[in-house]
Amino acid sequence: MTKRGETAISPTREEDYSEWYQQVIKASDLAERSAVRGCMVIKPWGYALWENIVDALDAMFKATGVQNAYFPLFIPLSFLKKEAEHVEGFAKECAVVTHHRLEKAPDGGLVPAGLLQEPLVIRPTSETIIGDSFSRWVSSYRDLPILINQWANVVRWELRPRIFLRTSEFLWQEGHTVHAAPEEAVERALLMLDIYARLAEEYLAMPVIKGRKTASERFPGAVDTFSIESIMQDRKALQAGTSHFLGQNFAKASGIKFQNTDEKEEFAWTTSWGSSTRMIGGLIMTHGDDDGIILPPRVASAHAVLLPIYRSLEEKTDVMIYAESLAKELRGIRYHDAPLRVVIDDRETGGVRNWIWIKKGIPLRVEIGPRDIAQNAVYLGRRDKKSSDKFSIKREAFVGSITQLLDEIQKNLFERALSYRNAHTITLDDRDGFYAFFTPKNADQPEIHGGFALSHWCGSQDCESKIKEDLGVTIRCVPFENAPQNGSCIGCGKPSNERVVFAKAY
Repeated sequence: MTKRGETAISPTREEDYSEWYQQVIKASDLAERSAVRGCMVIKPWGYALWENIVDALDAMFKATGVQNAYFPLFIPLSFLKKEAEHVEGFAKECAVVTHHRLEKAPDGGLVPAGLLQEPLVIRPTSETIIGDSFSRWVSSYRDLPILINQWANVVRWELRPRIFLRTSEFLWQEGHTVHAAPEEAVERALLMLDIYARLAEEYLAMPVIKGRKTASERFPGAVDTFSIESIMQDRKALQAGTSHFLGQNFAKASGIKFQNTDEKEEFAWTTSWGSSTRMIGGLIMTHGDDDGIILPPRVASAHAVLLPIYRSLEEKTDVMIYAESLAKELRGIRYHDAPLRVVIDDRETGGVRNWIWIKKGIPLRVEIGPRDIAQNAVYLGRRDKKSSDKFSIKREAFVGSITQLLDEIQKNLFERALSYRNAHTITLDDRDGFYAFFTPKNADQPEIHGGFALSHWCGSQDCESKIKEDLGVTIRCVPFENAPQNGSCIGCGKPSNERVVFAKAY
């Protein structure tokens, strides 16, 4: 049992942020490493969290006319080769299938056999295979727009995997659309970015900056890439969702043509957009503390846990009747159009249970003992408060105010994260100050530095590359909310008319 004054997670964020992150995942029972290097097993508590994210996103997608479909896991190598920039961008991450069966070797073992006529790439993304289908689905402007999304897994062979943030296989959604005009495609790409921002801020309580990627940071083959960027508690940036205007590049590669209103054939304009289980990693690093994860109520795996407390079988009977009655009452309440998710934990583990649920990040912990029953009350703890900040509240008042309590927690988490971002975002115009800002102050924590720097950039990829080489810092985005402003490039001193967001990133 964790003693008062101690933390449930060791090491703390200040002691070793990277290891803290791994220990939070383990303690919260979200996921674990797989026997396959670089892959993860998402456990029920973590998968429930992902399901709630999926439900929220899927509803927002469909409200804009998007339909779900499914496309093959395997992509012929020749498809990727059709778009040169695309294949070059993903070549080092591709897992390739070259054989179609196993045979016994002379030593009794198994060896690959049956060489495939053409190698198959396990999808790192699906623009080319989906484009092949779109080329058959489209013949006239009357067939447009096509608005498709798929929920799937993808494989990108990672050299330095980290659960949720970078794994060789991960879960995501990828949307793909086809349009008759470039303006429609750009409008769709920006609309989907707005949906990602809404998910991050309204559901994950994670403040984001929306903006455009520089040419060197674009999705391979895209004309424009838009992203949402959020700051983590080690002051690195996390790219939490991206949306791409692909122009006609993939339409030309896949042969997606249509007859326009003038009865002339032209190539279509396409987009793609995606977000993944990386969002869970962002949630952990945005809200977690030294006692574990803190789940925002709108996506929490469960909203409340009831913890029966008793000393005898007689007390247990009375307490369980009360707890089950309360759980039934709470489950009849709707929170943001879905029933409240309530768990009863009657394991006889004493005070350990309380810390188990603190580490799992559940928003509300509800203790119920004989004294509480006598007062028709419960003893309540909020995960966004200190573990010792618990209070008694009448059952009727608790039931009547639980949705308000959950909204308060949601709001508190967002405001706390926004305050953190504001505290670690600085406007810098001095090159020496810029370099000092991104130089770690603590040799034991080399990854923790200043945060987000809003600085001028001349638009030169040479300047961008030099800063990345020197500091490991990249331009996260050119913010949409940028107001034109004359200044000097932080890298070379040449004239600039806008600021960009510089940060180290995951």
